[in-house]
Amino acid sequence: MKYDIKDISLAETGKLRIEWANNQMKVLKLIRARLKKEKPLKKVRVAACLHVTSETANLMITLKEGGADICLCASNPLSTQDDVAASLVKHYGISTFAIKGEDNTTYYNHLVQALEHRPQMTMDDGADVVSMLHSKKKEFLKYLIGGTEETTTGVIRLKAMEKDGVLKYPIIAVNDANTKHMFDNRYGTGQSTIDGIIRATNVLLAGSNFVVCGYGWCGRGVAMRAKGMGANVYVTEVDPLKAIEANMDGFIVIDSGAAAKIGDIFVTLTGDVDVLTDKHFKLMKDGAIICNSGHFNVEINLPKLKKMSRTVRIMREFVEEYTLNNGKKIFVLGDGRLINLAAAEGHPASVMDMSFANQSLCAEYMVKNAKKLQKKVYSVPRDIDENIAALKLKSMGITIDTLTKRQKEYLSSWQEGT
Repeated sequence: MKYDIKDISLAETGKLRIEWANNQMKVLKLIRARLKKEKPLKKVRVAACLHVTSETANLMITLKEGGADICLCASNPLSTQDDVAASLVKHYGISTFAIKGEDNTTYYNHLVQALEHRPQMTMDDGADVVSMLHSKKKEFLKYLIGGTEETTTGVIRLKAMEKDGVLKYPIIAVNDANTKHMFDNRYGTGQSTIDGIIRATNVLLAGSNFVVCGYGWCGRGVAMRAKGMGANVYVTEVDPLKAIEANMDGFIVIDSGAAAKIGDIFVTLTGDVDVLTDKHFKLMKDGAIICNSGHFNVEINLPKLKKMSRTVRIMREFVEEYTLNNGKKIFVLGDGRLINLAAAEGHPASVMDMSFANQSLCAEYMVKNAKKLQKKVYSVPRDIDENIAALKLKSMGITIDTLTKRQKEYLSSWQEGT
């Protein structure tokens, strides 16, 4: 078995972390038990490019129990939990290529290692593996039957590929499942982003001017949690509908230029490039803190910030101080990468439970249906989404009502009214 990790001696600690997460991933446990019996993924080679965390480890174990032959690499240079990576190799026999803090060269070498597994299925978080397959490693495309994509940014990239007619195999947009984005993106990102900011800085959020750039599901979650911590929350948006929604949710909606002048803490979550750039840095307060919780580190234009600065130094772990030429200081967290994974542990296991339940069931669906699918981006089948929601409610001990025959007839009829 091939692997490239930081230190195999960390494995025992990683195993405990994996087991702790497993205790809170009850839906995935139920799915794992069935897959172990039925082996629907038997001998299917999977290249997974995901955040190497304890939650992801439980997904990998589930897929392996279902018969899959897995190779895992990191989807972000700062998101790996090194002890988890070690345990996956030592205790579970899963080829893992991930080291927290790896440079770009190592990161892309690890992607290549995953592709040299000759995968029949990709499981991506950000579409880096898919992008490499379609550009630099086309020779491996012949093995592919299908794939899945975990996050908003990746789905955007894949839909652009489909539109341009270059996508070479079908992919299910796991991110679009209601049981994924409504909970993982909102409640997971909300809590873990605030956790990352506080761990990195130990600043008080109460009374601060907290700017959320982007009011998608992730932005909604961060704004909600920051408000709950007592911050004055400002939202910047380019989408009129989302701006109205943010306003009616009780947040102050302003343009990014106005926000730059008053913000104490900035979080970008748009999936786009140059959300904060030189025109914003010039307006920011002395001591402003900026970070990103979108997938790629392009939302904050760090090259321009560096060009404007006379010195850059590390103040504390995951905090860099940029002193601008005019003497003003701006603090960047986590090198502009995902702050919730760079400085904290990512989303709680109980919310990732539903996301990774989607991944495992969509992998099974793809194996069964790939031959019937076109080279397109597909939504998660509704029955999978609804089944996961039902299983999650059951695991939480929550019961809900069911429609009576009369109620179903009424809802499906047009003859009845007032």
